[in-house]
Amino acid sequence: RLLAQPKLTALLAFLALSPDNRPQRRDRIVALLWPELDQAHARTALRKAVHSVRSALGPEALWNRGDEEIALAMPPVWCDAVESRAAADAGRMLRVHELYKGELLEGFHLSGCGEFQHWLDVERTEARERAAAAAWGLACIFERDQRFTDAGMMAKRAVRYSSDDERVLRRTMTMLQRIGDHVGALKLFDEFATRMRQELDADPSPETLRLVSSLRSSASSLGNGI
Repeated sequence: RLLAQPKLTALLAFLALSPDNRPQRRDRIVALLWPELDQAHARTALRKAVHSVRSALGPEALWNRGDEEIALAMPPVWCDAVESRAAADAGRMLRVHELYKGELLEGFHLSGCGEFQHWLDVERTEARERAAAAAWGLACIFERDQRFTDAGMMAKRAVRYSSDDERVLRRTMTMLQRIGDHVGALKLFDEFATRMRQELDADPSPETLRLVSSLRSSASSLGNGI
């Protein structure tokens, strides 16, 4: 019932992802979610939204600090993105990897709320970067333990999560070379180069191209015919 209403979804997301579950000022919330309304009507809209959340989730789902601040009660409410952030802070890379299922609020857009969309873009980027860092950390651990298949899989995921970062691409290709997956490294480059041409009308950097040339030479010397 709540998630069918974009403004309520946005309110829940904003409160859930508040750092350290800190209460948020009502002025801040109405500026994000109802920028088209004057202050009086925006505050009325927020009061109605709060009532809807409490009606659906229970009266204790939201709590106030004074008259001007509001927060989401966690617990009993639980959020995977919040747990992922805590797991990353604690160095629990496997848990971060388990929790990340794709882009935060994938496909969600709040029309006419540019400041909210900017906030959401930042949160999406941070969630994606946490997942990429966790995947790379796990890849390094797996390589150290000579679990090369798992290492390669995690390194490739780090590239997918950091799709436009050539540094992540290069270090992953170098790892794949070390563990003997030359074909996988070159396939990863081909996918990246194709995406750059299609989305940015650009070519990979000279540094990346030099690495690819070295990889092709190495693969040819091994008789892979690449």
